[in-house]
Amino acid sequence: MNLDKVFENNKQWIEEKLSNDPNYFENLGKGQNPELLFIGCSDSRVTSEELMGLGPGEVFVHRNIANMVISIDLNVMSVVNYAVEYLKVNHVIVCGHYECGGVKAAMQSADMGILNPWLRNIRDVYRIHKNELNSITDEGEKYDRLVELNVKEQCVNLIKTATVQKAFRDRGLKVHGWVFDVHTGKLIDLKIDFVKYLKDIMEIYHLD
Repeated sequence: MNLDKVFENNKQWIEEKLSNDPNYFENLGKGQNPELLFIGCSDSRVTSEELMGLGPGEVFVHRNIANMVISIDLNVMSVVNYAVEYLKVNHVIVCGHYECGGVKAAMQSADMGILNPWLRNIRDVYRIHKNELNSITDEGEKYDRLVELNVKEQCVNLIKTATVQKAFRDRGLKVHGWVFDVHTGKLIDLKIDFVKYLKDIMEIYHLD
């Protein structure tokens, strides 16, 4: 890729935005007020704002390999805290995608070096749901199902946090689990029962 092309594209993008709205960048500089926090995968095929039909200022975004929410990852925890506590988002979305390289790598026995401790969290999801996953004979279907189960487990990880629990009590914050189908472009809502999950874990994870 010729990086000069990127800057040419940027100029064209600026011209297009200003032709539609001369105050576009002036308004953009006034701040942000997103209602959504989107936690997605770093995969180059998954563009969060575009696939939701949203623009700058409408969604706060965090991306990492396989859309993980790990309690000791200060990056994702800082994003969650800032989005929920300070931006006051009303919805937190964990969005996985089919054909996820991180999920596939976690199902292999290869030594992935620095990725090993990260992928172990996905392997733990497999361990929790191994009976269901081992009953699936088609490898592609098994990968897809692990993608879905991983999204659900990351939603549970969000629900375990004090930040999310407090926002739920104070203003009804919701957590959602979605999957992006790269083959069709469709967003699939996994229908996470946020309140049920919250009740199920409160005995152990309740935080005032």
